[in-house]
Amino acid sequence: MEVAGDTCAIMAVAWEEYFRLVFGEKVLPKPLEQTGDGSSALQLILEKKLELAAADQGLQAQKKEFRSTMESMNQRWTELEQKGQALKGTVICFDKLRKETETRLAVRKAAEERRRTRNLDGELLRLRAQLKQLRLQRARLQRKVQRLEPCARVLESALELRPVEVSDLVARFESLVDTQAALKLAEQKRQVEMEATRAKLLNLRKVRQDEMLRLSQQRTQLCAQLEEARELTQQWETKWTEIQNTASEKTLLLGRARMAVLNLYQLVRLKQGRRQIVRMEDIEGQLEEVKLFIMSVSATLASCAQELAHPAS
Repeated sequence: MEVAGDTCAIMAVAWEEYFRLVFGEKVLPKPLEQTGDGSSALQLILEKKLELAAADQGLQAQKKEFRSTMESMNQRWTELEQKGQALKGTVICFDKLRKETETRLAVRKAAEERRRTRNLDGELLRLRAQLKQLRLQRARLQRKVQRLEPCARVLESALELRPVEVSDLVARFESLVDTQAALKLAEQKRQVEMEATRAKLLNLRKVRQDEMLRLSQQRTQLCAQLEEARELTQQWETKWTEIQNTASEKTLLLGRARMAVLNLYQLVRLKQGRRQIVRMEDIEGQLEEVKLFIMSVSATLASCAQELAHPAS
């Protein structure tokens, strides 16, 4: 507050000195020399009148420029607020979309994992059941062989004592060979089925790895997009800070302009010897009072010019 008061005081003194010089040296007529040349005095008064008219035009131009500057600043401020709100809404929508995408991917991935796990578990149970059946069949055959082994020895001893037909032995041997071939074929078929199941399991694992890699790449892309959005947000925040700083400077300049107009108005009132009538917030009213004062001074100068021109005529 003390700095603002000092600034106002300095500006008041500066404007007071300026208008003292202007109104004391330019506006107020100097004492004319007693040269007897009335035309030169009239020409001087007309020049002063033109100077006052030019000053009035300058004040009007400054007034229009000030209004246009304030309108453009208000419009720019509104646009920036709208852009800031739109940018915040975009970032919120992007975060929401990213979360929804991650949720959907996680749910889909979990469902696929559960389905694959159920399929693999079912296949594994089936293979285990087949392996169990084969082992049981092998155990039965081994027990049968062990059970028939004494009979084979008895038959061998009987053959030694009593010869039998060769055709019966060949038929028996062929039946045993066929049984062994059937067992080998069944075992090979089970082995092929196990290899196919193993290959299918490896293929499913590869597909799962590819899917995980694709999801990881997609996640990386989404993270990169998020970083770009954050950088864009930071850039807009930086621009927003710059705009706020510019607006603060313009506001300070506007305050100085108001103080200058107020000082000018106070000087005019001081010259008129009257008290302040217009409120301090009414800048246009103060400028209007200054304009009326200048017009009154111009009228005074015009009347002086007429009075000086009348004796000459």
